[in-house]
Amino acid sequence: MRRRTSVVATLAVIVPLLAVPAASAAAPGCDTKPIEKALTELSSADASGISVTVNSPRCGVRSAGVGLADLKTGRKVVGNEHSRIASNTKTWVATVVLQLVGEGKIKLDDSVDHYLPGLIRTEHYDGRKITIRQLLQHTSGLPDYLDAPYWEDELAHRWDHFEPLDTVLQALTLPPTDNSTPHRFSYSNTNYNLAGLIVTKVTGRSIGTEITERIIKPLGLRHTSWPGDRTTLPEPDLRSYVERSGKLLDWTEWNVSGSDASGALVSTGADVTTFFTALMSGKLLAPAELAEMKKTVVDPEERGGRYGLGVERYESTPGFVTWGHSGFMETGHKLRNAVTDDGRRAVTLLIGSEEFKEEKVDSILRELIRDLR
Repeated sequence: MRRRTSVVATLAVIVPLLAVPAASAAAPGCDTKPIEKALTELSSADASGISVTVNSPRCGVRSAGVGLADLKTGRKVVGNEHSRIASNTKTWVATVVLQLVGEGKIKLDDSVDHYLPGLIRTEHYDGRKITIRQLLQHTSGLPDYLDAPYWEDELAHRWDHFEPLDTVLQALTLPPTDNSTPHRFSYSNTNYNLAGLIVTKVTGRSIGTEITERIIKPLGLRHTSWPGDRTTLPEPDLRSYVERSGKLLDWTEWNVSGSDASGALVSTGADVTTFFTALMSGKLLAPAELAEMKKTVVDPEERGGRYGLGVERYESTPGFVTWGHSGFMETGHKLRNAVTDDGRRAVTLLIGSEEFKEEKVDSILRELIRDLR
């Protein structure tokens, strides 16, 4: 999910590095100085709290935190908090779709209409002309359902349940997006809710169940879950805050069922890092499907960025490529992450504020992953 932003005050509280239980002993030669430097710099990022998890060959998986996980109680971020990972969910969904491609159950260049006949047939949109690849790469031309007038008052639907089909139908009432961008790229949450429906049609199970059975269980991700209608986060949680009319509001509790395949997952920094490490090191996809995921088009919304099938590609330093997927949620939760092309180094930042110094955080993230050893 991508949403608008606002302001939260800085809280310069830094929690020392913690080794995740699965990697309790760092390998010889572990240099924690880059991580410690990043934590110090992140303390001035104007975020209520930031969970930081890294994975590197010499240090293994390690977590730490900056600021407070709960402003009311003063609980510090230590790095094991649960958070909504928002649009980072899209990479998990794309992975499931590509696994099904590898199994011969879905073809990337088949039409949406092939799987959901007659669903998209309007004056502006035709499912016979939209492919699965275009959904995953945001080149379908379908508008974002969040642009529908229904969602202008975000609080009005905070506790409501929504089916993914409802969000798709909302999008079909909207005018076409700007098609002047390269490859008609236009980021749209509708694409992924639609992809989730296709997964259900093909497998007979929800996208949440497929992610659980194909990714969460095989990787042993004990702190990742599909929330359904659950409005609270598992403990310990990273509380999230937004500022409205000069007041700082805790919006952590929310029914995010409408986000579905576009952004519903709940996870921790360690679990997200484990997933992306496994993905880029070839443990979740066969070489052919991973290669398809990494075929990119220009993402005009991100400076210097390119978009593959559910992944964002950056090359801020010539020759140094990283992958990931940012996430913004209406609750205020945000996510930044990066993993090297071979999956050997990764960083995940979970952020409990609707707005923070984004350029500064992104710069710290890029520098940290370059310096990890």
